[in-house]
Amino acid sequence: MSLDSTLAALAEPHRRRTVELLADGPRRAGELAEALGLSPPAMSRHLRALREARLVEESHPPFDARVRVYALRPEPMAELKAWAAAAETLWSDQLLALKAHVEAETGGT
Repeated sequence: MSLDSTLAALAEPHRRRTVELLADGPRRAGELAEALGLSPPAMSRHLRALREARLVEESHPPFDARVRVYALRPEPMAELKAWAAAAETLWSDQLLALKAHVEAETGGT
């Protein structure tokens, strides 16, 4: 798993929306295509990119191997959340330091 591949996959708006839809639970590829207003081939391309980035996993119900059901994999999103939290801490620290510097320069006004 790579943060770079996660971010690259999520750079595309239809893929982000797919992840949002899958956050509510697994869905069939056809349901996703319909919800996003995409053709089945277009949806297939987006799902392939999400699979390659390891953001989603594919399964088949036992009653029909032709049906593909997609679900989120938690690991890449946990890695993304950890990275975002670290970045937020870094920026908060930087902004607090800037504020302190500006206040010291202006006498606290």
